[in-house]
Amino acid sequence: MTSPQLSVVVPCYNEEHCLEALHARVSAAARTAVGESYELVFVNDGSRDESWSVMQRLSTEDPHLVAINLSRNHGHQLALTAGLDLCAGHEILIIDADLQDPPELLADMRRAMAEQQADVVYAVRRKREGETFFKRLTAAAFYRVLDRVTDTPIPLDTGDFRLMSRRALDAFLALPEQARFVRGMVAWIGFRQVPFAYDRAERHAGNTKYPLGKMIRFALDAVTGFSTAPLRFASHVGLWLTAASLLLIVYIAIGWLTGSAVQGWTSTMLVVVVLGAVQMFVLGMIGEYLGRLYVESKRRPLYLVADVAGPVQGRATLGYAGHETHDPREPEDPPRQ
Repeated sequence: MTSPQLSVVVPCYNEEHCLEALHARVSAAARTAVGESYELVFVNDGSRDESWSVMQRLSTEDPHLVAINLSRNHGHQLALTAGLDLCAGHEILIIDADLQDPPELLADMRRAMAEQQADVVYAVRRKREGETFFKRLTAAAFYRVLDRVTDTPIPLDTGDFRLMSRRALDAFLALPEQARFVRGMVAWIGFRQVPFAYDRAERHAGNTKYPLGKMIRFALDAVTGFSTAPLRFASHVGLWLTAASLLLIVYIAIGWLTGSAVQGWTSTMLVVVVLGAVQMFVLGMIGEYLGRLYVESKRRPLYLVADVAGPVQGRATLGYAGHETHDPREPEDPPRQ
């Protein structure tokens, strides 16, 4: 089977109300860009609504659609990884299911890729419609702090919405780590990457799948996956506290020799509390890195596929898909005699 010119990879979690419009708009954009040489890869990340049923129905109606049902909720970044691992296009568009990122920009992104001979065209948000002030504030702070502490330059105000070449995707798929921060990993692989400015729209339907708790976990994965700055910070704090302790010992010795009373239960407790807080913070950061090492050492597959609807052309290299990559609409090969 000939590989399609374009793959559109869409991780989905509880998006039953978006899928009809998503399929129609993405199909139209892909058809305008490359004709009939495209595939849509929808990944159901353990949705609790009727998303999988809708995907199955759409797959029976559209031979371009591949619907992948993961065995459980793996999280957005691993669901996206599964779709990227199992797609087969020469060019790959990553887009979320909520339609905040307009698929109609595909043709312009392909034009930018061709004109600038780039391997990655990443979309940069100029405006974020329909988001609260708190979400915009925390997102802006996150990207800027991340830019300051990471060893790999990661573009500001960018999500996972991007167009990649097959060469760039193959390089990305060579990175096997478990705690994945896809936009940072794509930045790390290098090649020529160019920005594409756009205005982000409101969600088509439903609610955000990134509440505060998941945003904090996402930020920790980003920082600990691409920076050792927290560990360096712990070392610097330890050195400064050691110097301060030496000065404190000298002060106590002078007070004892001169016979002056040691003042301040409050100041003593303040020092104890501050030192205890710093120690707990340092231990917590060390624990984060040790936890990542523990998870990586188990070498488990990144995702597990339960069911597939449609003709999967990719091969699972980072996860387990087993025999489910067979298209159920095609007859199975007869057993050998």
